[in-house]
Amino acid sequence: MLSEEERQRRRRAQLREQRRRAAKKRRRRALLARTLFITIIVLIITGAVCLIKHFKNAKETSAQVEPKIVENPPDYEVDLLDINDYSRPGMTLEKVNGIVIHYTANPGTTAKQNRNYFNGLKDSKKTKASAHFVVGLEGEIVQCIPCNEIAYASNDRNSDTISIECCHPDATGKFNQETKDTLVHLTAWLIGRYGLTTDDVIRHYDVTGKKCPLYYVEHEDEWNKFKEDVDAYIEKNGVLPSESEKNSQ
Repeated sequence: MLSEEERQRRRRAQLREQRRRAAKKRRRRALLARTLFITIIVLIITGAVCLIKHFKNAKETSAQVEPKIVENPPDYEVDLLDINDYSRPGMTLEKVNGIVIHYTANPGTTAKQNRNYFNGLKDSKKTKASAHFVVGLEGEIVQCIPCNEIAYASNDRNSDTISIECCHPDATGKFNQETKDTLVHLTAWLIGRYGLTTDDVIRHYDVTGKKCPLYYVEHEDEWNKFKEDVDAYIEKNGVLPSESEKNSQ
C-alpha cells in the first residue's frame, strides 16, 4: 500500500498536470482568438479599401467628358467609280474599324486625275486599286467609293477601313499645306462619324510594310504630329455627342 506521503505526492503531480493542460488549452484558445480577430480586421480593411476604390473609380468615370466629334465634313465632290472588278467591286463594308492614309505615288497629279485612273482600271485591267476619297493639291476632295462599300486600297484591311488617298507635289511624298489641312479635317470628321480615335488612324505601311504614305513612313515624327493635329482639330471644332443630338432636333 502507498504511504500517505506518496499519495499526496501523486496527487500534487496530477494537479500540476491538470494545470499544465488547462494552461495549454487557454493559450491555444487565445492564439485562435487572436488569429480570428486579425483575420476579421484584415477583411474589414480590405473591404473598405475596395469600396473606396470602387467609389473613386465610379466618381472619376462619371466625371469624364465624352469625346468630342466633328459634325461638319469638308466640302467634297462625289464622283463615284463605275462598279467593276478592278476598282469598285460593290461589296458591302459591314463595319468601319479604322482609317487608312495613302499617297498617290504620282507627283503633281490632281485628285480628279487619280479618280479617273482608278475608274480606267475597268478597261486597262492593270491592277486592282482605289480609295474612298482622294485629297488633291488644292485641298479639294473627290469621293470615289461610298463609305459603305469596300475599296481596293489596304489589302487585309479593305474589309473594315475607309481609305484616303492624298496627292503630293514631288517625289518626296510630302503633302503641301492645303492637302494636309483638308486631310486633317476629313480624318477628324470620319473619326466622329464612326466613333473612332486617332489610335484607329493608320498608314498603308502599318498593314503591309509598303512605304505608303512615303513621307510619313520616312518621318515618323511627322506622322505622330499629323495625328496630334487631328486631335487638336477635334478639340477645337468638335462638339459633345449630346450637343450634336440637341442641334439636330
